[in-house]
Amino acid sequence: MRASLVAVGTGMPAWVEAGFAEYVKRLSHALPLALVEIPPGERGKGRGPQRAMEDEARRLQAAIPKGALVVLLDGRGKPHTSEQLARRLEHWRMQGRDLAFLVGGPDGFADSIRALADESWSLGPPTLPHPLVRILVAEQLYRATTILSNHPYHRG
Repeated sequence: MRASLVAVGTGMPAWVEAGFAEYVKRLSHALPLALVEIPPGERGKGRGPQRAMEDEARRLQAAIPKGALVVLLDGRGKPHTSEQLARRLEHWRMQGRDLAFLVGGPDGFADSIRALADESWSLGPPTLPHPLVRILVAEQLYRATTILSNHPYHRG
């Protein structure tokens, strides 16, 4: 099983790239994780957020690996403790499908993306900066794999 983090936004600061790369390296054997960056939809004069979200939705949908289980990173989603996420990861592995975790743009997801999602996962009540979400998702996936393998990383 492989995983993709498909995220709206490009040109992240070096600290984001370094943090994400660290967890990708740690995950390389247990759950290979690839980053796919999607340019944000244009916003501004004459281009409202709905149109930008629809542009992002087309790009997101095109970037989802064929047959992948789609998990939205969304404040409306279900929160998981680290142990619960490990159980979800185990469940996803049993399905034998690749995973695609989606991070939307500044205005969230278009309805068309919500409709194709298999699940939604919330990282908690606060609104988080999208660059930080990349690192948190990678770290939580790494933590889940260590829980499943009885590695001492997670001592929760």
